[in-house]
Amino acid sequence: MREKNWYSLKVNELCRDLAVNPESGLDASAADHRLKIYGPNALQERPPRSLFSIFLEQMKEILVLILLVAAVISGILGEWEDAVVILIIVVLNAAIGVFQENKAEHALKALKDMTKPSAKVVRGGKVLKISAENVVPGDVILLDAGDSVPADARLIEAASLRSNESALTGESVPVEKEPGEINGDSSAVGDRKNMLFMGTTITAGRGRAIVVETGMRTQLGQIARLLDEAAPESTPLQRRLGKLGSILGVAAVIIVVLVFLIGLWRGEDLLEMFMVAISLAVAVVPEGLPAVVTIVLALGVTRMSRRNAIIRKLPAVETLGTATVICSDKTGTLTKNEMTATRIFAADRLFEITGSGYSPEGKFIDRDGREILPLNDETLQLILLGGLLNSDAQLEKTGKAYRVIGDPTEGALVVAAAKAGLSRESAVGKYPRLAEIPFDSERKMMTTFHRMSGHVQSFTKGAPDVLLQRCGSVQSGGETKALSEEVQDALLVVNSQLASQGQRVLALATRQWPEVPAKLAPETAERDLYFVGFFAIQDPPRPEVKEAVSLCHRAGIRTVMITGDHRETAAAIAGELGILQPGDNILTGGQLEQIGEDELKEVVNSVTVYARVSPEHKLRIVEALKHHDHVVAMTGDGVNDAPALKRADIGAAMGISGTEVAKEASDMVLQDDNFTTIVKAVEEGRTIYNNIRSSIQYLLSCNTGEIVAIFSALLLGLGSPLNPIQILWLNLVTDGPPALALGLEPPQKGIMELPPRKPKEGLFAGGVGGRILWQGMMIGLLSLGAYGLALSWGRTMEEARTMTYITMAMSQIVHSFNVRSMDKSLFTIGIATNRSLIIAFIASAAALFIVVFVPFLRGVFETVMLRPGDWAVVLGLSIVPLLLVEISKQVRQK
Repeated sequence: MREKNWYSLKVNELCRDLAVNPESGLDASAADHRLKIYGPNALQERPPRSLFSIFLEQMKEILVLILLVAAVISGILGEWEDAVVILIIVVLNAAIGVFQENKAEHALKALKDMTKPSAKVVRGGKVLKISAENVVPGDVILLDAGDSVPADARLIEAASLRSNESALTGESVPVEKEPGEINGDSSAVGDRKNMLFMGTTITAGRGRAIVVETGMRTQLGQIARLLDEAAPESTPLQRRLGKLGSILGVAAVIIVVLVFLIGLWRGEDLLEMFMVAISLAVAVVPEGLPAVVTIVLALGVTRMSRRNAIIRKLPAVETLGTATVICSDKTGTLTKNEMTATRIFAADRLFEITGSGYSPEGKFIDRDGREILPLNDETLQLILLGGLLNSDAQLEKTGKAYRVIGDPTEGALVVAAAKAGLSRESAVGKYPRLAEIPFDSERKMMTTFHRMSGHVQSFTKGAPDVLLQRCGSVQSGGETKALSEEVQDALLVVNSQLASQGQRVLALATRQWPEVPAKLAPETAERDLYFVGFFAIQDPPRPEVKEAVSLCHRAGIRTVMITGDHRETAAAIAGELGILQPGDNILTGGQLEQIGEDELKEVVNSVTVYARVSPEHKLRIVEALKHHDHVVAMTGDGVNDAPALKRADIGAAMGISGTEVAKEASDMVLQDDNFTTIVKAVEEGRTIYNNIRSSIQYLLSCNTGEIVAIFSALLLGLGSPLNPIQILWLNLVTDGPPALALGLEPPQKGIMELPPRKPKEGLFAGGVGGRILWQGMMIGLLSLGAYGLALSWGRTMEEARTMTYITMAMSQIVHSFNVRSMDKSLFTIGIATNRSLIIAFIASAAALFIVVFVPFLRGVFETVMLRPGDWAVVLGLSIVPLLLVEISKQVRQK
């Protein structure tokens, strides 16, 4: 498609050039054909690294290079067998690294694919939600407040549409958009009022547009060509591990020098001591740990996604385990989000509506218990019709069930009208919408204008306390009266009574006009209204949330409800769910406006319910909680929630009802909009962090054991208890598989009964450092004991080293079962509850024993078949770590 000034074309010219019907959009075959021509609507990324390039990076590691030098020296000195074995071990180690990194990259790519944005398009006359990557030139897209613009597009319809283009132009103020063409050939991007651009966001209103450019041909794509892709963000945990690696690297150098010098001092062979020192240095540094951590994080996040929590940023995994407060929206998160209109109050009368959910089956019952026909009642008909016309939701039948497309609250009004026999299609066709003033959270109202019986009628729905202030008249006692302060107070009492029963109350008002006002401004169009009545809408609590809230309390996590509903409604739901406890306070948006930041900081720890608040208040609440060093998880779905989601330690956007802006600002997306999913994610976050610490404890205690055994033997003048090749093989087969399997440990029972971990807690906190030292010394001394016994019994050096090798190896992989839990007995959590570790144990044991039982490999690794009595000794010593650690756990528990 040739470059052209899309903004200067008339709509009919635009549609002709792009071969699209602006009403029905492209058909499926045309869209598929264009996707093949223009490719995916995505910015180009760096191609994934090849396996060979990953392999080369593994070979560039400093310790690997040292080993290669050692292999060359061995070859020069005629030790060809040693040189070949070292090279094989180096290649195997690199191959394992390639496998781990490749697996981590694939897992992270899968997670990235899960968070790809979506777009609403019109295809074949139907509104579809598709991946933004599949948008093509000519697609008709629909956009609402909060949506991200998926591609460059030309507006053809707009209602009070504003777009934030700061990402492109640097202009922080949202730009008003209009569909008319712009004359001229050189209009700057910021002046193209009829264009929408990829990567920008809609802040208000809604519109219909035709896509003109996709992918790298967009304005954002042109900028992307000039930029390199940012490096992936590392987690705080990975940065701490990087520091640990640096420390261990220095330790490795010191150990190399000491072991080499002590060996020379003791008269050991120069080449062998050089090789032992190098091999031990390799053993000191757990090279596979960063890859293990990345894989564990990625696989853990994949597990979370299966539980409906998509983690967008890896640091959130670590932060989840430290959460102390969860601030949650009410509607759809703590409740079922199946809004149902249960009552209508109009003209001093209260009507019950039977039926629940989105089924259009139900009856209207008056206060005397009689069924009435709502379309025969003028007031009931007006409020039902007004609620239907003032809503954008649609009721759709899917098989035997029904679903609402759009806002659930508006869906309740549409369903209530359907129960009376009013369908959206017939009502919109008979009374078309001429104009509208969209809802926004500051006004808490929405107004639409319709042609009705020779005049224009506006309907305004919104929060009762706000809307009543805009009304001038009301029907009372069978006649229209001025809305006096006394009548307004009486209506507010009715509103409070309904809200105190856990109902959400919406008010509806109307006004007649000769024509649509020339200037559609809330100040003029939403005043002197005629009050029609109230809708009482119920959104029942999710049955599973009460237990989740209770679990949070036991885990030391406060649950805070934040809602735009009335104080009474919020209190009723919060009390039912166990969020509002005796002694807790409720704060309203009005009260928040009256108090300063210092006063809010004083009371924030005692407030568990915030009612009638706007999204802008969330940021203040987050700031006040963080002042007390709380780690805050905050949910949100709207454009105005984005600042609070960014400021919170864990921003959780709604996957179903959330806007693209909210999702982009978040660390986590809840696919089911369910509070329980956050709690599951916290549990998973705690589990992942514990598992990584278990892997670290295992690797470092094993490495400490190798150092203790070899260093002590050399100091005692006993020579090296392991030859260089045995050290390298030991390091290869005992480090990787068990460490990775420990990272896949399932959640331990009672993990949510513990208080949150402190955010700045180090890797060795909670006694982990001490355990690494004493458990490493235990493994080292047991191996040294096997070596000493063999020498004292007159065994050959090959037999002594074989006994040491098997004792060291088996005690290490047996020890992997010890570190599954810091404090709980292995027999309490169950030996077979981590199948991955069982498999890793078998694989590592097979790799260890093969060099003893296969004659050819015995010659390479300088091992021998042991005598029956020696087997009994080494296998008995290998079980000792399990016994000693179990005893230590019992002692600590008592």
